[in-house]
Amino acid sequence: RLHQAMASVDPNLPVISIHTLKDTMSAQFRRQRLIAQLASFFGILSLLLASIGLYGVTAWNAGRRAGEIGVRMALGAGRADVIALVLRGALVLIMAGFLLGLPLAVAAGRFLGAQLYGMSPYNPVILLSAVAALGFSAFVAALIPAVRASLAAPLDALRTE
Repeated sequence: RLHQAMASVDPNLPVISIHTLKDTMSAQFRRQRLIAQLASFFGILSLLLASIGLYGVTAWNAGRRAGEIGVRMALGAGRADVIALVLRGALVLIMAGFLLGLPLAVAAGRFLGAQLYGMSPYNPVILLSAVAALGFSAFVAALIPAVRASLAAPLDALRTE
């Protein structure tokens, strides 16, 4: 059909290739889309690595305090008390990360703002979503060793001393 329309305008006009506007725009933004996908992948990977790191530090800290936890449980502390004790230690690390990371994220947004197309680097919804995702993953990473520490028998914890 398109070939017929072009031939009706000028029969000597060669038609080499015909692309839709959607295909042309897709080809124009292919590189930017690939960079965005790679950035998303590395962001998720860094979130996973940070969660594993926080899990490791929290598990090590809970293991180091096994004797203290055993004494607390022997004196009547419940599982919820032990979980709160371990989570309190992890919360200090999480808050320190937020206090350092948020100003750095805003400063990085100032430098990267020219690279964003049609978006503001200071979008509060995006910033709050990132804080919520980081907070949730950090909470889960710290909760696992806290629950493990609360399941330990007080006598076994005291024997490790």
